[in-house]
Amino acid sequence: MKAELHCHTNISDCPLTIDEVLNLAAANDVSHLAITNHDTTKGLEEAIEQGKKYGVEVIPGIEISGFDFERGRRVHILGYFIEPGHKAIEALCGPLTEKRHKLSLEMVQRLIEAGYSITWERCQEFAHGGTGVYKQHIMAALIEAGYTDSIYGPLYKKLFSRGQKGEVPGLAFIPMEYVDARQAVKAVLEAGGVPVLAHPGQYGNFEMVPDLTEAGLQGIEVWHPLHNHQHEDMARKLAVKYGLIMTGGSDFHGAYGEKPVVLGSRSPGVERVHELAARRKKLKSHI
Repeated sequence: MKAELHCHTNISDCPLTIDEVLNLAAANDVSHLAITNHDTTKGLEEAIEQGKKYGVEVIPGIEISGFDFERGRRVHILGYFIEPGHKAIEALCGPLTEKRHKLSLEMVQRLIEAGYSITWERCQEFAHGGTGVYKQHIMAALIEAGYTDSIYGPLYKKLFSRGQKGEVPGLAFIPMEYVDARQAVKAVLEAGGVPVLAHPGQYGNFEMVPDLTEAGLQGIEVWHPLHNHQHEDMARKLAVKYGLIMTGGSDFHGAYGEKPVVLGSRSPGVERVHELAARRKKLKSHI
């Protein structure tokens, strides 16, 4: 049996429902599944109950969109075994989901003004059941309208590129203000969870590990589809140095993913779930 510790559903930016993801988990021999939607705990209690029908233990989780303001980099913080709906999570993440949805509306308006034949209503239909419209939903509308045949490709870059390394920002790119990653770590702790640094190799977050550890970080994602061997080695070394739990996951987004992945393909082993649970128990005993 396998553990999948990084998975999304249609509540954030994956086209599959909780039930569809659970069905896929059971088919792929995943016995422990952490649902880690972006900036929300919506649907977690339902998922835990549904998981029992499939023989899958659902770990209530989240992925918070944080930021390293000193280095100007995005930093994603995973939280495991959190209390769904906890006030600390809601206070930090509620404004994020609202802001993302409003910015998506502005992006769509820019595209319509530029001549793209899509509608905000159709984007909302693609996002049905979730916390709001993401860029992936906008791209789904563009695919349906015949402008491209893939989410990530030349059109995505043309429209949504951040303009890094001297490049011109995309036509519809609007920067979003995220929360301090250290606050994200603290919010997870307040919600009774175990905070873990997500895919540090993707965003270049290794330098922030000392600061995050000081804030209460308990783990680091070693195994991830966008990590190379160098990223994995660096993450392992930092885990040993700072006493962090080594985790991993496929970062499953279904058809909305940056690259095709199989649910459970980056399993860190079920023993990591036990380590996270033991760390949570230890943290609670110190409160």
